[in-house]
Amino acid sequence: MRFGLIMVAAGMMVAGGGARVVGQQGMGSVATKDALVTGGLEVQGERARLMSNASVTAYDHTASIALDRGGEVLVCATSEFHLTRSGAGKALLFGLDRGALEVHSASDAQDVILTPDIRFTIEAEGSYDLRVRVGRDGDTCVENAGKKAPVLMLNDAFSRASYRLLPGQHVLFEKGNLREVVDDERSPCGCPAAAGAVQLAANASAAEKAAAANPFPAAVSEGLAAPGVVNNDAPVGEKQTQISTTFTYGPGQGPPASTLEGPVEKKTFGYKFKHFFYRLFHPGS
Repeated sequence: MRFGLIMVAAGMMVAGGGARVVGQQGMGSVATKDALVTGGLEVQGERARLMSNASVTAYDHTASIALDRGGEVLVCATSEFHLTRSGAGKALLFGLDRGALEVHSASDAQDVILTPDIRFTIEAEGSYDLRVRVGRDGDTCVENAGKKAPVLMLNDAFSRASYRLLPGQHVLFEKGNLREVVDDERSPCGCPAAAGAVQLAANASAAEKAAAANPFPAAVSEGLAAPGVVNNDAPVGEKQTQISTTFTYGPGQGPPASTLEGPVEKKTFGYKFKHFFYRLFHPGS
């Protein structure tokens, strides 16, 4: 069983009499050659149109999601990303399970960005040139580039800690802890250079070569099952729809904030990932 953002998808051919997504506007689209895609979507030819509760896992190169509201999200190589609606209108929830992403788009007041440890909300709108990376041990690098970037309010998922991120700031939260901040971080937070550009010594170990080829840990390294595969065998010109059974909220509602009462025990990154996202998208469980 997968923990975290559990996406149970059942493929149904619209042309064959399956369920239709009626009257629903899309959130964006991504090339199926660049990523595994599950959730509520329509596949036409070589692109998957993200309709609701979509999960995108990039292959060994960056996958670009063209947003319907304008701009794009770059899901870096082997990273796992989720996209759904947040509140009303064009607001979106961007969820990063592992790896790194970049968001290049105008912000919306009701946008939410989630990592396993941190919840980002908008205090003052702006234009995203945002890069976020979550490392194997939970270290979270955030670069809110540009003078016109939004002001972001960050809240810890497991305590009352918060952090106000201003335009132009480039920080690292050690193990995802908002109280452990490196405020002059220099390492890039977004998509790394292509593996072929990495220079390795002639005597590099197998582990070093594997790390260069796959800059982010596989899902199984955090106790997760391997991501599922979407069936992309729909004939050209026909739509394929997948419906997700989870990752939903009530009409006009954003995701609930996660809070804990009393002392907080610091858990491992894998533990926090599983239990935070499971509670977040399964309210009342």
